[in-house]
Amino acid sequence: MRTAMASSLLNGERAVVVLFISRILVATPFSLLSESCFLFLLTLFALFLEIFAESSNSLDQFKMRPGASSGILLGTVTLPGLMISKLIQLSRVLSLQQTGFEELEYLRLQYWAASACCFSVLVFLGFVLRPQSSSIHPVAAHGYWGVKISISCIALYAAACFVDFATKSHFGWSLALKLLWLLCQGFAAVRLIQHVLHTFPYCASIGEALLVTSGLVLYFGDMFTLTYSKIHGHLTSSALLFVEYGVKRSEISIIIQGIVLGLLIFPVFFKFIIQIWERFTSPASSVESRNHHIRCSVIFYASLAFILIAITPTWIQLVGDFHLNPILWVITFVLSEPLKRLSLCIYWVAVIYVSVWRFYNISKNSKIERILLRKYYHLMAVCMFMPALIFQPKFLNLAFGAALAVFLVLEIIRVWRVWPLGWLVHQFMNAFTDHRDSDLLVISHFSLLLGCALPIWMSSGFNDRPLAPFAGILSLGIGDTMASLVGHKYGVLRWSKTGKKTVEGTAAGITSVLAACFVLFPLLATTGYIFAQNWVSLLLAVTVSGLLEAYTAQLDNAFIPLVFYSLLCL
Repeated sequence: MRTAMASSLLNGERAVVVLFISRILVATPFSLLSESCFLFLLTLFALFLEIFAESSNSLDQFKMRPGASSGILLGTVTLPGLMISKLIQLSRVLSLQQTGFEELEYLRLQYWAASACCFSVLVFLGFVLRPQSSSIHPVAAHGYWGVKISISCIALYAAACFVDFATKSHFGWSLALKLLWLLCQGFAAVRLIQHVLHTFPYCASIGEALLVTSGLVLYFGDMFTLTYSKIHGHLTSSALLFVEYGVKRSEISIIIQGIVLGLLIFPVFFKFIIQIWERFTSPASSVESRNHHIRCSVIFYASLAFILIAITPTWIQLVGDFHLNPILWVITFVLSEPLKRLSLCIYWVAVIYVSVWRFYNISKNSKIERILLRKYYHLMAVCMFMPALIFQPKFLNLAFGAALAVFLVLEIIRVWRVWPLGWLVHQFMNAFTDHRDSDLLVISHFSLLLGCALPIWMSSGFNDRPLAPFAGILSLGIGDTMASLVGHKYGVLRWSKTGKKTVEGTAAGITSVLAACFVLFPLLATTGYIFAQNWVSLLLAVTVSGLLEAYTAQLDNAFIPLVFYSLLCL
């Protein structure tokens, strides 16, 4: 009985997450003691909540992605763990005056915002999943110990958060504004995850939805705060807003942020326009209904062009203090090194055309498992992004933003079946979907792109770990691909009785990533990078990310690069 209880309390995925958090806590300096304590409490809260939720029938009310666990623990700790890893990286060089104090304080505030988002969602889930006497498994029913510990974590976390802000901020408006901002972030995360789980049923687990919603709230909150402070210049002296100005932002990061947020806001704007227009039209016959659909499509393309050409550039120019229209700035940036950057564009187009044409035909006629065919796209990502990251990292940053914008536009067209491209895009995307995708939402291409892009974007400022930007390309393009190919062909020993992941595949993935790191060292040295990564730390980072790939039932393209990046920053 005790053995069964222990195995149900700490499965493989939870063990790897605990190892991940333990590595971060061990590396945390004394100056970040309060942040590390709060991360420990957040982890403890999420662990007991996940154990209770998966030991009862309370998760049935959520329409999660089939075949996935709840992922509450992994989804909760990934973003705060990443933030505290960046804090450790910045605090390590603060004494050398290679980074400003304002940047450290800004990142500290972002850490608390990420923690507030995850903590608020956990509190919401705790109330929704509160125990019902008729549906409790014996493992979770023993004195409701998990619920009691969770409630204790809530009280300790809230009290400790208030004490930390009170000791590091002056009482008054400064403290009140910070706490209010965190409260708003938490409330927005709760509302957004409710919307995501309701609007896109069977598309994500709770952990995946939590990662996406907390990331979006942070992204929106950051841009909103900067926009508000620009409009109300007299408020820049407040403690909440001065850190936004203290951080030097690149033009590329502001352009990407503005375009992505503009496209995410666009569906709301379009629906509002359609509601106004439909008040004056009422199609009666089938012919009129088709004409109505075509008119809506025309309005869609016109609204999209208006957002991308007029609204978004104006917003970006306001926030970024551009002296040139952002569209013209992008053209000028690309043409500043025309031979290198245009040649790189031609190379990308050729690789994409050959790969997509080749594997699209294979996927329609071949009996090879689709999951293996998709791994060739991971290798394609290595061929496309690795040379650009070494020799043209700034241009690659911009290219990732452009690719993400194109993906967002195509997915909106596909979901809404916008004439005349909607059905064509839907048929084309169906050739590349797997069990994690649905007709409602195709997310695999987003997760692969963002898995490679996010470590690069987050390394655009100060970075004393040259391998950190390569976290996504190494873990997904090389490690995950080799693990799948070797495990499928040669794998015998399975990590679990019910899973498909094999020990041979995991060993191949870890070995291939380490080999790729050895190849990268001399290439990075030619570009001026100095290797400062501890070998033991590198080995531990590669091993933990490899074990996470073996054990997790979550969307590995989303979680593995972030975990690997966090460990490389230490």
